[in-house]
Amino acid sequence: MDKNSKIYIAGHRGMVGSAVWRALEKKGYTNLIGRTSRALDLKNQEAVLNFLQEEQPHAIIDAAARVGGILANNDYPYQFIMENMQIQNSLIDGALKTGIEKFVFLGSSCIYPKLAPQPLKEEYLLTDSLEPTNEWYAIAKITGVKACQAIRKQFNKDYVSLMPTNLYGYFDNFDLKTSHVLPAMIRKFHEAKLNNNADVTLWGSGTPMREFLFVDDMAEAVVYALENELPEYLYNVGSGKDITIKELAETIQKAVGHEGDIVWDADKPDGTPRKLMDVSKMKEIGWQYKTELDEGIAKTYRWFLENIENVKEVKM
Repeated sequence: MDKNSKIYIAGHRGMVGSAVWRALEKKGYTNLIGRTSRALDLKNQEAVLNFLQEEQPHAIIDAAARVGGILANNDYPYQFIMENMQIQNSLIDGALKTGIEKFVFLGSSCIYPKLAPQPLKEEYLLTDSLEPTNEWYAIAKITGVKACQAIRKQFNKDYVSLMPTNLYGYFDNFDLKTSHVLPAMIRKFHEAKLNNNADVTLWGSGTPMREFLFVDDMAEAVVYALENELPEYLYNVGSGKDITIKELAETIQKAVGHEGDIVWDADKPDGTPRKLMDVSKMKEIGWQYKTELDEGIAKTYRWFLENIENVKEVKM
């Protein structure tokens, strides 16, 4: 990949897309393009095809998606399955039709079965049933993975799928109804701290185990996939380490400086008991994470404080 190669980042204003943009700029790439959703509706297949024919990028990074936590997935299943399929179908099919040789598709660890053996290996895909609370998003992402694999098999193009673990960091979504667990906790603890260190109520039992990856590390993995021809169609991207939700809450509480109590609402769902990625395939080809969780949380909270007036809140 030449430093002057035109690279289109779909979702360039989102948490992952903006991190990829920063990482590429840092490496000296000078011809990056992005479009806001107002300028280009990625659900509109004809509009996307016209855009790709006009711009003729050398590579596409698909970081665009309708995303959210358990509550959002549960309340808006149709949007999560349909909008994600529309977005990725427009981009993947448009890339094939316009002769684009390089495509990096980003998904999520939720594509794997709910009760798959831990840690999650790439070959566990489609071996059992999914977690019901986010199966709509998962099914959409699985179709994207399979579409890229089919193009790779039939047309011999370098289309690869990266499946990140739970991501967090700068430009995350901090809306309490639609966000993922880590940014939601940052906001809850921060607001409770301001409210005389009021108690913080969190969903579930605190016992499920989760893995987290700082978004700048994810961006480095995307750049690595862009600059190298990866031998397989699907790769997990994560730290390979997990902690309980209770430990996560305590780590965030400490970073924020909240001094109240944590109350666990056991009537609320826990989701999957454990989700740890096997990241050995990425490690074998030369990539691994850099940012430890406590450092990443501290960086994210500092960013949250600096941008508190206009942090992202995704409404459905």
